[in-house]
Amino acid sequence: MASNTTQHVCPPSMKATSNGAFQGDNPLDFALPLLILQICLVLVLTRVLAYLLKPLKQPRVIAEIIGGILLGPSVLGRNKTYLNAVFPSRSLTVLDTLANIGLIFFLFLVGLEMDPKSLSRTGKRILSIALAGITVPFSLGIGTSFVLRNTISKGVDGPPFLIFMGVAFSITAFPVLARILAELKLLTTDVGRMAMSAAAVNDVAAWILLALAVALSSSGHSPLVALWVLFCGCGFVAGAFLIFRPLFAWMAKCTHEGEPVGETYICATLGAVLAAGFVTDAIGIHALFGAFVLGVLVPKEGPLGVSLVEKVEDLVSGLFLPLYFASSGLKTNVATIQGLQSWGLLVLVIFTACFGKIVGTIVVSRACKVPWRESFTLGFLMNSKGLVELIVLNIGKDRKVLNDQTFAIMVLMALFTTFMTTPVVMIIYKPSKRAGLTEADYKNKTIERIDVSSQLRILACFHSTKNIPTMINLIEASRGSGRQESLCVYALHLTELSERSSAILMVHKARKNGLPFWNKGRRDSDHIVVAFETFEQLSHVSVRPMTSISALSNMHEDICASAKSKKAAMIILPFHKHQRVDGALETTRTDFRWVNHKVLQNAPCSVGILVDRSLGGASQVSARDVSSSITVIFFGGRDDREALAYAVRMAEHPGINLAVIRITVQLESGGEIAVIEMNEGSNTESRLLDEEVLSVFEKQISQNPSLKYEERLLRNSVEIVAVVQEFSRCSLFLVGRMPIGVVQPVLNGRSDCPELGPIGSLLVSPDLSTTASVLVVQQYYNQPPSDLAVFSEDSGSK
Repeated sequence: MASNTTQHVCPPSMKATSNGAFQGDNPLDFALPLLILQICLVLVLTRVLAYLLKPLKQPRVIAEIIGGILLGPSVLGRNKTYLNAVFPSRSLTVLDTLANIGLIFFLFLVGLEMDPKSLSRTGKRILSIALAGITVPFSLGIGTSFVLRNTISKGVDGPPFLIFMGVAFSITAFPVLARILAELKLLTTDVGRMAMSAAAVNDVAAWILLALAVALSSSGHSPLVALWVLFCGCGFVAGAFLIFRPLFAWMAKCTHEGEPVGETYICATLGAVLAAGFVTDAIGIHALFGAFVLGVLVPKEGPLGVSLVEKVEDLVSGLFLPLYFASSGLKTNVATIQGLQSWGLLVLVIFTACFGKIVGTIVVSRACKVPWRESFTLGFLMNSKGLVELIVLNIGKDRKVLNDQTFAIMVLMALFTTFMTTPVVMIIYKPSKRAGLTEADYKNKTIERIDVSSQLRILACFHSTKNIPTMINLIEASRGSGRQESLCVYALHLTELSERSSAILMVHKARKNGLPFWNKGRRDSDHIVVAFETFEQLSHVSVRPMTSISALSNMHEDICASAKSKKAAMIILPFHKHQRVDGALETTRTDFRWVNHKVLQNAPCSVGILVDRSLGGASQVSARDVSSSITVIFFGGRDDREALAYAVRMAEHPGINLAVIRITVQLESGGEIAVIEMNEGSNTESRLLDEEVLSVFEKQISQNPSLKYEERLLRNSVEIVAVVQEFSRCSLFLVGRMPIGVVQPVLNGRSDCPELGPIGSLLVSPDLSTTASVLVVQQYYNQPPSDLAVFSEDSGSK
């Protein structure tokens, strides 16, 4: 008798590698080459989208979510030929497995970012805001789930669906929020601190609720299964706390600052993460919970945590995590949202999620006496979701708690709420509204106009520890006669904020007191802070170490804002080239050059660019041993007068010898055209000021034998080079960036650094034999330098 039973034939499993196209194999029919193609496609698309969204200051997670949706059945996947060739159903198991491995290690990094000690110190106000940000949207999420169950989600298991919806509504993505706050420079403001603390509490509560939802969704045969899952989950957390916490503490104790972390410790920790993921998956929760718990238990102090992040972050966030979004996008089909009812439910879900999170946070914030603007900002910040909600939704989809249409609606809700966070916060909490210093309060913007008896404030910036000895020796030379509190220096460590979690880890280590992050009162093992604190104790200089963590594209904003808030008279920037062992200068990073350009154009005070050739030696020189000779090459103009004013201030130091060489140029007829006569009509006032300044300086020579003044009449660029070479054995050259009477460049074809000006470019030229450091000074003027603006535009267009 014939059987009418339809037999479903499973597609054959894919082999790992092919024999090659020349032997008749199609690479897309084999697992490894197909996976490589999928990874490359995901990376290219998400990176292009991230670049396009960068002007909107959107976190990269937005680009990755959109990229996943574009690759899935919603857009490109509507072409079945493409979908079956690039993302066939039989390849999705391999893709999902690899994506979930990346997710496991990413959740481990998220746990590393959380500090249990800070959570234990959470105040009542933060706790109240966090609880409001959980309970109100959680309740509204459960209410909305009843509407969905009666419409598009009929037949789903009730209790797990209710909890999944409540968690999806109430969660705040801690990593995404940290990235948004860092991008907007709010991470260490009051509102940023409150948002981060509340989000951390919110995250922990959400993971606990999600574990409950997963346990309920696992109860396939008996209600006791859910109880056993929860009981074993609690047992795992307790066991991990008792076993791994002391083990990680021992590892951290065995790793010393400044030394590489042993490979055994790294491998053992990563192996423990996978083992913890296996245990929690076997319990029936999810493998990511075990990884998250272990990340929380790793000590945050010391090099162990930072080293783990550096070893794992680039591979996970750069390669594996985008695969998770692609995998999620393949499950998202926006086309399932059809009809007026479905789109109405999407609007309802978005409105309810935003209303619960924003209004609940605002009401409790106002009850805790948080100002209105900060309360609104806090509400919208807490509304960011992104990756964490996507994880919740994917777990719900895999557990068949969410159907295709509900899943698509919730993904769009997560995308909308995260996308709106940055622009809305920028409107509500503009940087200009946060600046409390008015122009009337900020008077001393140049050194030339500062009274000798008043305090000189300098913002000294540096990129790495290599700059510290020269910076400290320059500060020592700048203290003048050593009058108490005559010099105040803000030492600003410029640190790049990247897409890495390690950058956020650095932010957590910085003390939260203003913008940029000011390490006030730190007494830890940070050798940078220790160096400046030691110098401050041995001198009469007030040195305040600071750390600016920002993207290179807007690092100049931090520098200029810091100079304005601290009322600095001069910003000192490191040159983008450093000295090699053989004495030649090589480029550190070209990006730093554009930071200097932008500071020169936007600075609220005078600016000096320091070409570091180890001023005073490679180590800090004690005050009694300072013996430096400074040379000022003076042509004329406001930049030269500013350089001279700074040099005169330095010459008050008993160990400083100052030589001022005034160069007057008389143009030759014919030959090289490197210099021209000054225009008598337009520069008369400037020349009178030059004469007045030099006259005052000459009067000081009789009272101070360490001062020297010479005048030289030169006729061409060759003689200028000869005079500069004559004084090349000094410790420091101080020159103006744009002296009057000098055409740029002094030597034809030799100036590739317009930020240094013609004389500064000459002093760093490889043709000039000198070991002297160079400080090129630009005096503050109410108009930005036009030559740098033109140069930056031309360079940017190339």
